Amino acid sequence: MKKLPFDLSVYLVTEETLDFGDMTNKIVEAVAGGATAVQLREKKASSLTFYRKASQLKQILNDLSIPLIINDRVDVALAVGADGIHVGQDDLPLPIIKALVPEDMIIGVSVSTLEEALEAERNGADYIGVGSIFPTNTKRDATIMTEGELEKICSNVSIPSVAIGGITADNIHTLSESGISGVAVVSAIIQAKNPHDAAKFIANAVQSFTN
Repeated sequence: MKKLPFDLSVYLVTEETLDFGDMTNKIVEAVAGGATAVQLREKKASSLTFYRKASQLKQILNDLSIPLIINDRVDVALAVGADGIHVGQDDLPLPIIKALVPEDMIIGVSVSTLEEALEAERNGADYIGVGSIFPTNTKRDATIMTEGELEKICSNVSIPSVAIGGITADNIHTLSESGISGVAVVSAIIQAKNPHDAAKFIANAVQSFTN
């Protein structure tokens, strides 16, 4: 499997509805507990607001030696010197993105089928986000993957697969035999009473079945 320049095992995705100051405090706690990467996801923010949040978060994460990945917005990722960009099936085509960003910026693609996963790999994705694994309040319109599809994807691609969608402390154990390289989580850490402990639990769980 391709070795990425950083660890995506506990991939924290931000929650746009929270006050950004509270959000960054939770991120710092989560990193101390074991979060290994952070994706800034802003679906409703203006370009300026997104840029300002990304710039502030990049400084915080630089001090923690944690990579910042920007969701969807290639322009924002370039503007703040993000470590990565993550795109969906309806965003700019991967070959176009690769032509726009520096060679060392990693690119992730959301997939939900084996066909999408294989196409992402062929087009040069560095990793894939696979889901939705379980129902999730973060993305209510997400299609839940059929049973066995995650395992099929992981066994047929050589790039890292990060499971996403409704993953919690209660169900993460069901992914132990799937072949994933990590999990992407929002609510399980951000909404936890103690983001540090929540991240630590998930980190320990992932480590137990990815090593």
